[in-house]
Amino acid sequence: MTIPWLLYGANGYTGELIAREAVLRGMRPILAGRSPQPIVELARELGCPHAVFSLDDHTSMVAALSGVRAVLNCAGPFSQTARSLMQGCLATHVHYFDVTGEIDVFELAHSVHEKAQRAGVVLCPGVGFDVASTDCLAVALRQALPDATHLALGFDSGGNLSRGTAKTAIESLAGGCRVRRDGEIVSVALGSITRRIDFGGGEKLAAAVPWGDVSTAYYSTGIPNIEVYSALSPHAVRRLQRTERLRPLLRRRWIVKLLARGVERRVKPPDQTQRASNPAFVWGEVRNAAGQVRTGRLRTANAYVFTVSSALAFLQNLPDESPYAGFATPAMLMGADFAASLPGSTPIHIE
Repeated sequence: MTIPWLLYGANGYTGELIAREAVLRGMRPILAGRSPQPIVELARELGCPHAVFSLDDHTSMVAALSGVRAVLNCAGPFSQTARSLMQGCLATHVHYFDVTGEIDVFELAHSVHEKAQRAGVVLCPGVGFDVASTDCLAVALRQALPDATHLALGFDSGGNLSRGTAKTAIESLAGGCRVRRDGEIVSVALGSITRRIDFGGGEKLAAAVPWGDVSTAYYSTGIPNIEVYSALSPHAVRRLQRTERLRPLLRRRWIVKLLARGVERRVKPPDQTQRASNPAFVWGEVRNAAGQVRTGRLRTANAYVFTVSSALAFLQNLPDESPYAGFATPAMLMGADFAASLPGSTPIHIE
């Protein structure tokens, strides 16, 4: 029997996909968010309980979390929602999950690891695409080359982005491209690190991006040098390089809000047909001091379809009394074979 849980951001693109699939599986999460009308309407349609509260209202948030064992946060950008919800979960002894790919959210969760242990709860951000898939691949590669010193991960997700994902990407650019060097997260120029990668269908241009695995893969594997790549067109890489020159402007909130309004007007998230026809490809490579290299690949369902299956699997497999408490990455909780076990995924292939 599934534990009682709350889905925050249920009226967003990814949140609604998860809510609908959860109900199809016989689950009845509490659908929550800050906007009354869409939350109430969705809850009425799906026959689920609901809660409406702002994350600025700590009292209402704590009241809503009373009686649940887990929260799944789908309200991005997570830089604006994760801290408050984590604090609420720690105060109410509720497990916290989200579908972020934001480095700072993972670092935040790791920084309160001991508090989570004392509270007896799991803090596991990143249970969607791509972090859940790449984290599993990272662990499998480390097992294949135990003395690896360098790890590169990459994904080719294809298809359109949701508005929330696009807004998150804009916010992340202000910090530049981030990589891990000798155990430390450092910033480098956007578009400055590129390579050609065969994700599984021939080589493509890819650029290093400031994605969550720069944080999570270090905790999952202990490998001190990490880069994360995304398949991009030459035009997109040049746009990244131009953005680097304008990056100081992205630290101004009014600029980010202006760009976010543009996302609302122009970005059209993928429909069911597009999701069904655009699988995702995940790649990884480890190297040791002797120059030995191992490469791994994994194909999954479309990034949003994977996210739905992955997030619900975490909630369905979390017992009432979890044997683990504290910060965890997806692979730390579920093991290296988890991503390959989801619908639409192939086994991890390492060569």
